[in-house]
Amino acid sequence: MLKTFPLGGVHPPENKLTANIAIGYLPIPENVIIPISQHIGAPATTIVYKGDYVKTGQVIATNKGFVSSNIHSSVSGKVNKIDTIIDTTGYKQAAVFIDVEGDEWIETIDRNSELVKVIKLSPEEITKRCLESGIVGLGGATFPSHVKLTVPAGKKCNLLIINGVECEPYLTSDHRLMIERGEEILIGVTILMKALNVDRAKIGIENNKPDAIDHLTKLATGFKGITVHALKVKYPQGAEKQLIKALINREVPSGHLPLDVGTVVHNVGTAFAVYEAVQKNKPLFERVVTITGKSLTRPGNYFVRMGTPVSKLIEAAGGMPNDTGKIVNGGPMMGKAINNIDVPVVKGTSGIILFPHNESERPKVNPCIRCTKCVSVCALNLEPFLLMSLSEKGLFERAEKERITDCMECGSCSYTCPAGRPLLDYIRLGKSSVIRMARERNMK
Repeated sequence: MLKTFPLGGVHPPENKLTANIAIGYLPIPENVIIPISQHIGAPATTIVYKGDYVKTGQVIATNKGFVSSNIHSSVSGKVNKIDTIIDTTGYKQAAVFIDVEGDEWIETIDRNSELVKVIKLSPEEITKRCLESGIVGLGGATFPSHVKLTVPAGKKCNLLIINGVECEPYLTSDHRLMIERGEEILIGVTILMKALNVDRAKIGIENNKPDAIDHLTKLATGFKGITVHALKVKYPQGAEKQLIKALINREVPSGHLPLDVGTVVHNVGTAFAVYEAVQKNKPLFERVVTITGKSLTRPGNYFVRMGTPVSKLIEAAGGMPNDTGKIVNGGPMMGKAINNIDVPVVKGTSGIILFPHNESERPKVNPCIRCTKCVSVCALNLEPFLLMSLSEKGLFERAEKERITDCMECGSCSYTCPAGRPLLDYIRLGKSSVIRMARERNMK
């Protein structure tokens, strides 16, 4: 019997429209806008100025503190200006505007397509290379990867878990990467194992990707300590705590991290980026993005340079359909709508979805009918109806006691609510308010 996590979860329509479409390369645009904060933690510090000429792969902003990440130019050309933009999250932040002039890469990147299997760097050098190369979690959270590879004193990691679940409907970037870059991913997994000093790694993949499971299972026979595990399809199995529970039946307590139960979780896209950084000395300046939607004429998966306007992805997919009602950055469950198609692709952009009008309208909000469906589907055993009510009324101290910060914002509660209540919207509001309140309390 296939494994899965036991508590809660939903089964939205998969709509993996691009699962069989090979990854292409999106043409380099005429201009890019590269935000200096594409990760969880402190924004990077810009080190280039207007008029500077930069090369592809060159550092343009350095990490500021331990939980931060370097930012690299994804193109070669002249810095037009450094200004603020409204990014895909809707917040204002600083960005570097670059006018493209050709595609001249920094000399240290190995552009040879030959596979490099021998890992020459030490664990400490691997961690440093990930820091220098701006590697972050590509499953959506964008947590700086070098932080996860730095095991604090008194902690011990005995297992690496690789997330190949990709449980969000519509998205197929990880799926295609596993099919087309399987060996590179497994070498990346081996590199991560060496950095963490572990001899075992488990790759979890939902069984709606049988081709990826078969392909990586065959390849894994040539890699010591790596096993591939098929999982039952259930959302949100791609979340760290749920994946850990499904694969090894360990429970990560409230307020704790995977490392507290002896494991570290990395995404398959991150493993591929680590391979390129360590074996090819290539910083993270491009990633695979799914552009999809039921009305698109040419949906697909593309390697996209960071800073490329979303409009260029839409053009590659055949242009915006007339019936487009909403454009979502990310998956339909956790993603956020955007109102400007000129916002740039960043490290956390896994997909762009164009929804038709008939799938874009919010349901009418009705009073809660006390059905408890939101409670039954919550994979973290929270009470979403209560958290929404507390957030709506501004009772943030009570919301904190009810573990609102544990919420992973998966959206299962809103998805299942028969009254159409905007549970996730209010929980996000309350969660951000509680986090701000706790930060101010700790500063006193």
